[in-house]
Amino acid sequence: MQNNSETGCCSRFNPEPWDGKEHHWQNRKFVKGHVCSFFHIPLNFGKVIVKLMKQVTDAKAEEKEMMCISDEKSLFGSDLYISVSKDVPNAVNFEISGTFLSKAFEGPFSDIGKWIAEMNKFVTSRGKETKRLLFWYTTCPKCAKYYGKNYIVIFAEV
Repeated sequence: MQNNSETGCCSRFNPEPWDGKEHHWQNRKFVKGHVCSFFHIPLNFGKVIVKLMKQVTDAKAEEKEMMCISDEKSLFGSDLYISVSKDVPNAVNFEISGTFLSKAFEGPFSDIGKWIAEMNKFVTSRGKETKRLLFWYTTCPKCAKYYGKNYIVIFAEV
């Protein structure tokens, strides 16, 4: 997503600032899109991300470390949020506020069930309760293959 990386796309991800941390977001800015899914398998993810990224780029609203966060609301759709530095004209602008615990995971997407269970255990160990989970896909599949690592950060709103 960022052109200053060695791939010309996604930057190499450092999980350390995100693993086992607490974050307080106050009106953090995003643009929002909706992805159609079939049992959590995205059907139009590429089309949605390309449209959102064009809006962000045209508005010069890129962040240094851009996030692509998914809120898996149902088996048949998810909301996709791209972090931005300012409101984007002609886009669905959205703000997220709250306290979040985060953990970084690495491996194939098929491990997501195991990671969710581990995330919920982590939240409980902190004496908190999960309100919802958000998933940050830190690199596109092409860059994950190039870097040899497929990191996902799970945010638990507490």
